[in-house]
Amino acid sequence: MRKSGIALMICIIILFAGCAKSAGPGTPDDARENYLNMSGCAMKAVVSCEQDGILWESELKCEYIPDGVCKIEILSPESIAGIRAELDSGTWVLRYEGAVLNAGTLSREEISPAAALPYLMDAIRNGWLIAESAENLDDIPCTRLTFDQDGTRTDKIYSTLWLRRDSGIPIRGEIMVDNMTILTVDFTDFAFDTPDNII
Repeated sequence: MRKSGIALMICIIILFAGCAKSAGPGTPDDARENYLNMSGCAMKAVVSCEQDGILWESELKCEYIPDGVCKIEILSPESIAGIRAELDSGTWVLRYEGAVLNAGTLSREEISPAAALPYLMDAIRNGWLIAESAENLDDIPCTRLTFDQDGTRTDKIYSTLWLRRDSGIPIRGEIMVDNMTILTVDFTDFAFDTPDNII
C-alpha cells in the first residue's frame, strides 16, 4: 500500500512537471501574446531588397494599428525622405501623399517595400505558424518564428521574424515569395501601444 502511494505521488509530480514545462515561457504562443493583444505599435527599420542585381535600402518608420490604417514615413534615402503613406490593412492598398516609392512592388504578389513593416506585424498576428526555433542573432538570444500567409495570386508567402527572447521585440524580419527572399527588415526601434514614442 505504501509503495503504491509513493508510486502514485511520483506519477503526479512527473505529470505536473510536464504540464508546467509545456506552458512555460518561451513557447510560440508566449512570443505572440503581446502582438495578439496589442492595440498598436510603432517601429523603425531598414528595409532592403535586390532589384536587377542592385541592392536597394530605405529606412522607414511605421505606426501599426491592427485591422486599421497604418501610417508609414520614409526616412531615407534623402531623395525620397519625408514621403508619407497610409496602408489600409483590410485591402493592403498604399495611398501616398505625393510621389510613389521608387522600388514599387516585388514579385507577382505585388508586395511593396513600403508595406513590409505592417505586413510582418500582420504575419505574427494572423499567419499560420509553420516553424519555431531558438537562435542567436548577432549574439542575441532570439525566438525565430516563420508564418505561412496566403498569397493574393498563386505564390506562397512566408514571413519570418526573429524576436528577442528577453523582451519579445523584433530584431529582424524576412518576407519570402516562391522560395526567394524578396524583403529583409532590420528593426532599429520598436514600442508596443505607444506610437508617440517613435512616430
